[in-house]
Amino acid sequence: MKKLLFFLCFGLTFSVFAQNNSNYEKDKTDILVVMKAQEIAWSNNDLEGFMQGYWKSDSLKFYGASGLTKGWRQTLDNYKNGYPTKEHSGTLTFKINDVSAIEGNSYWVIGKYFLKRNVGDANGVFIIIFKKIDGKWKIVADMSCG
Repeated sequence: MKKLLFFLCFGLTFSVFAQNNSNYEKDKTDILVVMKAQEIAWSNNDLEGFMQGYWKSDSLKFYGASGLTKGWRQTLDNYKNGYPTKEHSGTLTFKINDVSAIEGNSYWVIGKYFLKRNVGDANGVFIIIFKKIDGKWKIVADMSCG
């Protein structure tokens, strides 16, 4: 009986681990798809398309060199002011260093960004928090500095 109980517990534990790992891999893949779409949109100077990866809410938080910005619209306006033309936005590439579950339906993504531009390249680091909202992965907080 002890052997049966051991194997039952082991099987249940392994099953939970496999399910969690499977969810992690799918979530990570889905998050990276959002970020790839952001690279493409940004590189086409489609800042509104880039912002589709963000939570369209007044509760969105962006922290950068200029301090804290709250809200999707204000974040978009800041991007439009800082990157008014294709020469300013350039070509965006992300290098992802870590994707980790935080809790529930949230992950942090840590990495670097690289902007290849005619007006001079710009590089920096970021930590962003993704949350699954209405079945879609959205950035709810972003801290970027370059």
